[in-house]
Amino acid sequence: MTTAPLLRITKQRQIILDALMQVTSHPTADDLYQMVRKRLPRISLGTVYRNLETMAERGIIQKLEVGGTQKRFDGNAATHYHVRCQRCGRVDDLDLALKCEVEKEAAMKTQFKILRHRLEFTGLCPECQHL
Repeated sequence: MTTAPLLRITKQRQIILDALMQVTSHPTADDLYQMVRKRLPRISLGTVYRNLETMAERGIIQKLEVGGTQKRFDGNAATHYHVRCQRCGRVDDLDLALKCEVEKEAAMKTQFKILRHRLEFTGLCPECQHL
């Protein structure tokens, strides 16, 4: 098995990563672009997006592809669950023990080698419950 070469952390990448690590809102690439432009006014949305994709591929951050919405990004690369508001799209971390037994169960029912799983809960956030 070969391992991917180490990812060089450029100044742009570091600023994008810093911006992502400062929030827990699971921003979109567009949101991060707006945050990063305060420090790097000439950066393009494409550059932000490509760097986010690269960091997600390398496991530095998580890319969340949640229920029909724009991709969101999470600075916490550790496996954890999320809950998404089906009305406004807000995504929060969910402090819940990982259910690793589901991976063993899935492995027994398929010929796939199970690497990990993602579990997303949906509901209404506190603000949307009052609408």
